[in-house]
Amino acid sequence: MADKFQIVVINPGSTSTKFALYEDEQSVFVINLRHTAEELDRFRGKPILDQFEFRRALIQQELHQRGFSCSHLSATVGRGGLLRPLASGTYRVSEEMLDELRRAERGEHASNLGAFLAKSVADFGSAPAFVVDPVSVDEWQDKSRISGSALIERSCLSHALNTKAVAKRFAKERGRRYEDLHLIVAHIGSGISISAHEHGRMIDVTNSREEGAFSTERAGTVPSMKLVELCFSRKYTKEQMEDALFREGGIYSYLGTKDLEEVERRIAAGESRAALVFDAMVYQIAREIGAMSAALKGRVDAILLTGGMAHSKKLVANLRSHVYWIAPLHVYAGEDELQALAEGALRVLRGEETAHEFVAVAEAVAH
Repeated sequence: MADKFQIVVINPGSTSTKFALYEDEQSVFVINLRHTAEELDRFRGKPILDQFEFRRALIQQELHQRGFSCSHLSATVGRGGLLRPLASGTYRVSEEMLDELRRAERGEHASNLGAFLAKSVADFGSAPAFVVDPVSVDEWQDKSRISGSALIERSCLSHALNTKAVAKRFAKERGRRYEDLHLIVAHIGSGISISAHEHGRMIDVTNSREEGAFSTERAGTVPSMKLVELCFSRKYTKEQMEDALFREGGIYSYLGTKDLEEVERRIAAGESRAALVFDAMVYQIAREIGAMSAALKGRVDAILLTGGMAHSKKLVANLRSHVYWIAPLHVYAGEDELQALAEGALRVLRGEETAHEFVAVAEAVAH
């Protein structure tokens, strides 16, 4: 039997660094390094890349303690950061990619560390370093970008890594090609993004930062004129409005909690307001799924439900009652991003896909 591919995958978050060693599709170990407020205080107000050496040293220490030699590495994979709009796929980490992440033109985010951390580990073993389906994956039709105001263009930012992985996993389980299926994928977590997939492309998706269904903490689409009135009421600063929409919206704004299990306990105890807000969120998710079925002209092979909230049996049953007539609903609860990163590298290592080369902006425009 041929040797198995050994892959280190790294997913940096705002207060943690998750990483794992995979042998083919199987994890050998998974580590979640939680960073305390005291550890992160020294980086407050600084670029996210200032945390690189701190996180790199912790990963190297954990690998060393487990006796793992980087000389055995087949590849490393990091979570893709806020890069320019890209086609879906696995990308080699290049100096051009690192330079773009250093500039952070699309924003500062912990995922911007992913490529740097993957490259630092890969260099110890002369292995290739990759990122897979960063949040900036953009396969939209031009008409999807039109917002309704020439002053504002819709932008594509989504849970592309988990969304694409689940779609490809479903296709493989059915013995079909992802490129031959018409799918709706609903990622329902702290942010909700619902996407339409046609011929292997994500042709539309709700940007969970600013539109679509509300979630446990995000407001989603809100009435625009009333939002304008709030913004100019002089009652709130820009930062307060951002918090109200992105961190303290949704269920939290109505019920004071971001814990869906607590909401369900309150419903079971007879709290009518909790039941109303829960039903409204499910209704909005169903409404967005219906919109994506229109984007696919009614040709939908399956609806795939993923993300943390997909663990809720009550939510799944309620949602199924709304959308069963569109297509069968299949549940992939959770968001195993480490697994998705490993699978992206494996497709390249096995020759099932070719890794994309990330080029400088001028060269990309020329092509």
